[in-house]
Amino acid sequence: MLFIIHSLKNCRHVCSFVPKFSIMCSGSQRQKSTKTMCMEKSVQIVKDSRLQIGATTSTIPFFAKKNNANKIDKSPPEVKESEWTPIMIDYTKLHKHYLKLSKIKLTSLVVATTMAGYALAPAPFDFYTFAMCSLGTGLVSATANAINQFFEVPFDAQMSRTKNRVLVRGHLTPVHAVAFAAVSGIVGLSILYYEVNAITAVLGATNLVLYTLVYTPMKRISIVNTWIGSVVGAIPPLMGWAGCAGSILTPSAWILPGILYAWQFPHFNALSWNLRPDYSRAGYRMMAVTNPDLCRKTSWRYTAILTSLCYLAPILDVTHWWFALTSTPVNASFLYLAWKFNEHSDSANSRRLFRFSLLHLPLLMMLIFSSKKYWANTEKQGDKIESNYSESTKKNDLLTIFTAPIATATSSV
Repeated sequence: MLFIIHSLKNCRHVCSFVPKFSIMCSGSQRQKSTKTMCMEKSVQIVKDSRLQIGATTSTIPFFAKKNNANKIDKSPPEVKESEWTPIMIDYTKLHKHYLKLSKIKLTSLVVATTMAGYALAPAPFDFYTFAMCSLGTGLVSATANAINQFFEVPFDAQMSRTKNRVLVRGHLTPVHAVAFAAVSGIVGLSILYYEVNAITAVLGATNLVLYTLVYTPMKRISIVNTWIGSVVGAIPPLMGWAGCAGSILTPSAWILPGILYAWQFPHFNALSWNLRPDYSRAGYRMMAVTNPDLCRKTSWRYTAILTSLCYLAPILDVTHWWFALTSTPVNASFLYLAWKFNEHSDSANSRRLFRFSLLHLPLLMMLIFSSKKYWANTEKQGDKIESNYSESTKKNDLLTIFTAPIATATSSV
């Protein structure tokens, strides 16, 4: 009897183990997630002193877990959104986008300096030629700025100052920029050539090439780009002078371009000083980034050169002597701020120098025009200036156009 009871206990352990083992192994079979399995409960039957393990009855239902290894995902694949979005042009704002593409504020400054050069020339004033010279120069400047933005989209996107330009933001396509530059450039140079004179047209074309094909790529190569950019800024008043007088061979024609050339160094160096992180991130080789000491000294030196040119203007009979006197306080203030920036080049001094440069140039232009020595209606002008030049003289002028700006840039470096 004890043997039977002991055997019965062992059978209970075996019977309880078998269902558990079967459940553990059932995971290897492919089952649906909703298939119901039953835990088998052993039934003991004692019959005729023999122990029998009878049939099992299902009592406890449960759900089998999903088999991750054999899982079949019938859900449709997810479609990821593309990182590239098409450029949608808002044609109602197209004219505003084109104005931004042409850098309308910078173009306005270029046109203003061209007008100043035309008005300062001691030759008869013709309103139609004056208007055509201004219009043509503005269109050529818009062309240069559009091409500049077309080339510098990946670099402008990295700078806080330029990241909102129209090509970076996708307001215009590159095709729009190229088409705009081609049309404005052809029309602008045609106006300068046919409605003004050939010298002004050649100066405009030279400036376009210098800005787009020399200055723009040079910004990522060498700090010489600042000197080339200053030549670009000095040519528009020379274009105005050539449009009015028909020649740029007289020394007086280079006074205003020289002033503009020297003014750009303290102006731009002070601006770039607080933008050094942006220029460095975009990979531009500016003096403020690569050679801060030279940046400070250059600002001071060229401010002194600008002051000297103002004293040279009455000597060359461009202005009366009182221009040298009235411009002295303005230039002295400019020179003092440049000296402060050279001695203590912090953000405050650079900001003061930059802001005063924006005030200095208009004041100087007002003083130089109010003290202009010879006007078109005076009798002395006929003895001083010849308004008409022979064809041979014009050809010689065209040859010297290309050498004069280069000589100026070389002597400045």
